[in-house]
Amino acid sequence: MKFFMLLGVLAALVCTIHGEEPKEEEGVLVLTKDNFKDVTTNNDYVLVEFYAPWCGHCKALAPEYAKAAKTLSERESNIKLAKVDATQESELAEEHGVRGYPTLKFFRKGSIIDYTGGRQADDIITWLTKKTGPPALELETVEAAEKFLEENQVAVVGFFKDRESDAAKNFLAVANGVDEYPFGITNNEDVYKKYEAKCGSVVLFKKFDEGKAVYEGETDEDALKKFILSESMPLVVEFNHDSAQRIFGGEIKNHLLFFLSKDAGEFEKYAVPVKDIAKDFREKVLFVSINSDDEDHQRILEFFGMKKDEVPGMRLIHLEEDMAKYKPEKNDLSPEFVKQFVQDFLDGKLKQHLLSQDIPEDWDKEPVKVLVSKNFDQVAFDKDKDVLVEFYAPWCGHCKQLAPIYDQLGEKFKDNDKIVIAKMDATANELEHTKITSFPTLKLYKKGDNSVVNYEGERTLDAMAKFMESGGETPSTTEDVSFFYFINFIVYSKKLCTKAPPTRL
Repeated sequence: MKFFMLLGVLAALVCTIHGEEPKEEEGVLVLTKDNFKDVTTNNDYVLVEFYAPWCGHCKALAPEYAKAAKTLSERESNIKLAKVDATQESELAEEHGVRGYPTLKFFRKGSIIDYTGGRQADDIITWLTKKTGPPALELETVEAAEKFLEENQVAVVGFFKDRESDAAKNFLAVANGVDEYPFGITNNEDVYKKYEAKCGSVVLFKKFDEGKAVYEGETDEDALKKFILSESMPLVVEFNHDSAQRIFGGEIKNHLLFFLSKDAGEFEKYAVPVKDIAKDFREKVLFVSINSDDEDHQRILEFFGMKKDEVPGMRLIHLEEDMAKYKPEKNDLSPEFVKQFVQDFLDGKLKQHLLSQDIPEDWDKEPVKVLVSKNFDQVAFDKDKDVLVEFYAPWCGHCKQLAPIYDQLGEKFKDNDKIVIAKMDATANELEHTKITSFPTLKLYKKGDNSVVNYEGERTLDAMAKFMESGGETPSTTEDVSFFYFINFIVYSKKLCTKAPPTRL
């Protein structure tokens, strides 16, 4: 009896020393404050997801995360996947700087780095493999090469016999810097014959479109990287949670967007026929399809001012500090028209498309004047008046909170012939000279020289009234010309649920 009691005491002592044994859910370790340190220090590699049960992005990630854990287990990998309910384990979340969900941290032999990969199982595995092994896997046999290509949707293989050559060194440097895709390297003659590759060549293998692409450029690191990032994307990329970051964070800043209904079979009817056109413009314009049936994509259609009867349709955008949008003269998605539209854009023949509502008949009836693109300059740049304009979005909660206060401000100055209080729906109206980066944004267009002052004060009647009475005498800020892509796309590309709403949208 005493023997069994002693065993119990020893077991309890072991648990105290080593922490609570973690549970598993679909191959993923469940971590708490009692076992977190033990798991992350006693394993060489652990990817930890900090999540919230209510977070939609976390729910979307869960099956892919479990799938990745299962695949790694089947491969007998020493990489572990774990998760922490940050709403229950708030101390752990705070300790590791978690500010949104999901947040993923990779614990690698004592060091901690942020996870920067994709959210599909294959993306997770690729990223982890790159972080735990050599930049390029040695493919010593045909069987090894076949297995490598079979396991990956996209894979890059370098065929180099002389590993000290400039070309081989550049290849390995690119492999070390690109986490999105797995790289292999071989000097095996049988592998060369199997894939009809030349010594010194780089081949990108993919399970879509042409099946593979052979790099034929200069021995240059930047050029090789650009080739890989370009050729690894489908000729027509479908926009979704997983592709958004690669689309908008990529090297190609010109995007041709096709708004199509999957339910109506428009992807097959319009997206497939333009693949050959996309091939011609591959490194200059990225072709992107957006499913107009998806409820999450309605904000995108609104941003482009697209009505239901304009789907199927297309828009072209150019991304730099600012974003320029281009609309075709007619709603034609034939390959011939698409090709001409893109070529005209590249030749500088297209004029930017700016959204504008019609001028309301009663736009100046109320104390707060209603502006649209078509009457903005006439009102805002009146040299005899100080004009305060609120740029708002109908769906913005902060704008709704400001609305009654702003109406009071308009009422206060309604009889002042030197001050105008106005507002404009910036989601339905665009200006070539003024780009809006957040909602609500308030700008004072000053009388005389029409200089612009951004209002950054408190959103109270008293504070705004004093601002107007002083003629906007506050430190002016430089006019912001960097335009957000658009809020819905940013939410997509971040794939993050914040713990608390931002103070400003």
